[in-house]
Amino acid sequence: MSRIALVTLVVDDYDEAIRFYTEALGFGLVEDEPRPDGSRWVVVRPGAHQGGTGLLLARAKDDVQRARIGDQTGGRVGFFLHTEDFAGDHTRMLAAGVTFLEEPRHEAYGSVAVFQDLYGNRWDLLQPAGA
Repeated sequence: MSRIALVTLVVDDYDEAIRFYTEALGFGLVEDEPRPDGSRWVVVRPGAHQGGTGLLLARAKDDVQRARIGDQTGGRVGFFLHTEDFAGDHTRMLAAGVTFLEEPRHEAYGSVAVFQDLYGNRWDLLQPAGA
């Protein structure tokens, strides 16, 4: 069986990104290892010990990569954070300073609201219907 283990997210600063994903979004820091070239191998994951897909936070190495920070999906929602407690997570994230771009909606597929991470990447906070 195959699965997607990691998705790379280009960031400006490792520590700033770690703080946002762990404190504001409640992710767990799974790995933070220095590499010989001065970079770090940084992985965060929602439900850190559940083995789901994680984010590899990769600091931009040049101007081309820096230009992509916050716009890795061309302005579209590129990441989908599923929850079993939409109202609770929405309230907690607002209190932590997360910017929501819309009010929560209740659609046939579930409860959803678009938010952006500290760099402007768009995410859906989503509680699927029946969850």
